[in-house]
Amino acid sequence: MHTMNFLFLLQIVVSILLSLCILVQQRASGLSSVFGGSGETLVVQRRGAEKVLFQVTTLLCALFFILAVLQWYIF
Repeated sequence: MHTMNFLFLLQIVVSILLSLCILVQQRASGLSSVFGGSGETLVVQRRGAEKVLFQVTTLLCALFFILAVLQWYIF
């Protein structure tokens, strides 16, 4: 039962961090379409902190999925 509590607590922490990472990321379109921007889809290359944030988000997403499967498997 101790392992289950640890996994549950870890999943809560990962979900909060994942939510924060998603909220911090900028959207490519922004508000330009609201104020008469072209609204074209551009290919955006991530650099620097944005690239690290994207990679951390991907890692946290995979970790969240693994923790969910582990909890399902244990119960």
